[in-house]
Amino acid sequence: MSVLSQLNIINVEGLSKRVNTLEGELTILSDINFAVKPGESVAIVGASGSGKSTLLSLLAGLDIASSGDVHLDGEALSKLDEEQRARIRAEKVGFVFQSFMLVQSLTALENVMLPAELAGDHSAKEQAVELLKKVGLEHRLGHYPSQLSGGEQQRVAIARAFIGTPKILFADEPSANLDTKNGHIIENLLFDLNKQNGTTLILVTHDEQLAQQCDRIIHIEGGMLEQIREGVTANVG
Repeated sequence: MSVLSQLNIINVEGLSKRVNTLEGELTILSDINFAVKPGESVAIVGASGSGKSTLLSLLAGLDIASSGDVHLDGEALSKLDEEQRARIRAEKVGFVFQSFMLVQSLTALENVMLPAELAGDHSAKEQAVELLKKVGLEHRLGHYPSQLSGGEQQRVAIARAFIGTPKILFADEPSANLDTKNGHIIENLLFDLNKQNGTTLILVTHDEQLAQQCDRIIHIEGGMLEQIREGVTANVG
């Protein structure tokens, strides 16, 4: 990898994903190439079934490419086994999903603390309380997910994603299951925390207005990279 490539936090080189079906081999992604700089916000957009979520899974090391590679903070994911990829995710990556993915038997505070506790971080509780304050839930620390609204649950999920100050945050349709008001709250929180922490944000969305808030927009169509363009924020300031 070149010195210039090493300055990027994500490098995607010739990335393809193929799966075997009863009707033969199906290509989900074909020869995807792009790079992401540290602290950048990037939206991945495209029609349903275009390969957006598959691309996100490959970038995060949740799935393995058929060919090509992803370099995540300098590490080639294809050269790592599942345990090593899990270590990378635990140390460097945060996730926000549209389905919240909270542990129902844990309080808001305990859900946010969980990744840091698993990593052996003795400041887990202090960090979690501070993050829940940032997302406006300091009055909900002891509440369980079933006692929280959808918007509140997603705020807990965002706080959990940022604990340990990950270098990269992956968000898959984070506001899709929320009403418009709560959706905007969640989106603003993501960008605010992204800027405050210098976290690289990779966001899968079908919402063009949300995508425009990112520095760059990657358009996937039929499993191929159709175009890369700047978002509105890239032209501001």
